[in-house]
Amino acid sequence: MGLLDRLSGLLGLKKKEVHVLCLGLDNSGKTTIINKLKPSNAQSQDIVPTIGFSIEKFKSSSLSFTVFDMSGQGRYRNLWEHYYKEGQAIIFVIDSSDRLRMVVAKEELDTLLNHPDIKHRRIPILFFANKMDLRDAVTSVKVSQLLCLENIKDKPWHI
Repeated sequence: MGLLDRLSGLLGLKKKEVHVLCLGLDNSGKTTIINKLKPSNAQSQDIVPTIGFSIEKFKSSSLSFTVFDMSGQGRYRNLWEHYYKEGQAIIFVIDSSDRLRMVVAKEELDTLLNHPDIKHRRIPILFFANKMDLRDAVTSVKVSQLLCLENIKDKPWHI
């Protein structure tokens, strides 16, 4: 079973074609994570900050993924909501080494979860605590506590 199949299992996805929103603050590693999901011959060597958004398509043995890589820069975050209706799953990427901006990540997560296009849907969320290899990174348990993930009762989620 490949990484994409495991990801679909974690997200609880059953459809053959899935639209995934990849969200998080700028410099959290969204594009790098998406790049690593691609087959090795399709991976980019140079990763640059996403301006606006980009769309990537992947296939696993059982699913076809369309991933919307949304810029996390402050001036582009208002674009996220235009893609909520099409999203069938969310990957929310957190830079676990950036303690100062964890509060901003929580504010953006709260805004996302309270949006009318998300609030009443049982959309699965994978929280990706990225950059755990850095010296100042907090554990996934601490990230979960800082983002108050235990309060999410109406959506399947995993960190």
